[in-house]
Amino acid sequence: MNILLIEDNISIAKALKYSFDKNGYILQFKTSLKEAKRYITDNNIDLIILDITLPDGNGFDLFESVIKPLNIPTIFLTAKDEEEAVVKGLNIGAEDYITKPFSTKELLARVNKILLRSKKENVIKVKDIIFDMDKMVVKKENQNIEFTSLELKLLNLLFLNINKVVTRNTILDKIWEWTGNDVDDHTVTVYFKRIREKLGTDIIITIKGMGYRIDDGK
Repeated sequence: MNILLIEDNISIAKALKYSFDKNGYILQFKTSLKEAKRYITDNNIDLIILDITLPDGNGFDLFESVIKPLNIPTIFLTAKDEEEAVVKGLNIGAEDYITKPFSTKELLARVNKILLRSKKENVIKVKDIIFDMDKMVVKKENQNIEFTSLELKLLNLLFLNINKVVTRNTILDKIWEWTGNDVDDHTVTVYFKRIREKLGTDIIITIKGMGYRIDDGK
C-alpha cells in the first residue's frame, strides 16, 4: 500500500515513516503543498495523511482542489483540535481526523481500517442476487428488484455486515434513526418477510433470538 504523508515537521514525518515501514506499508512524506501536489499527480496513492497547516498553504485547499477529485481516502492530521476544524474536515469528505499529540498505534489502526474498507467490493453477488451498494440497486437475473427506501436500507445493513449477525436491537435502533418511528420486533419480522418475498431467493438467514445474517458463500 502506497501512503503519502504531508507533514512539515521532519521529526514526526521520519518517525511515522519508520513505524509504517516496519508494519509493512510504503510511506513517503512531503513537507509542502507544492511537493505534495507534484507527487500526487505523478503517482498512484492508496491513502493520504494530511496536515492542515503547512508552510505554503492550507491542507483543506489541497484536499478540495487535488485530492478529493481523485477519490483518495484522506486522514487529516493536525494540532488543531477546535470543533470547527474537525467538522470542516469531515464535511468536505475526509475519512478521518486525528489531532496531535497522537498515538502511532492508533493512527496505524485507523489507516488499516480505512484501507480494508476501501478494498471491499461495492458490488456483491450472493447466489443469484446482485447488490450494487454504491447505486443502491438490487438485481436478479439482470432485472431490478424494487424495494422501498427502508427495505433497501435494511438490506444494505445486512450486506455491509456480510457473514456477521446483525442483531434485532441494532435493526430497531437503525429504523428509529432512519425514520423516527419506534417499532417492535413484530414489525421487524414483517419487514424482512417482505424483503425475502421480493428477493425470491433464500439468502437472509434468521438467527433465532438474535437477528439476521447474509453469508457470501465463500
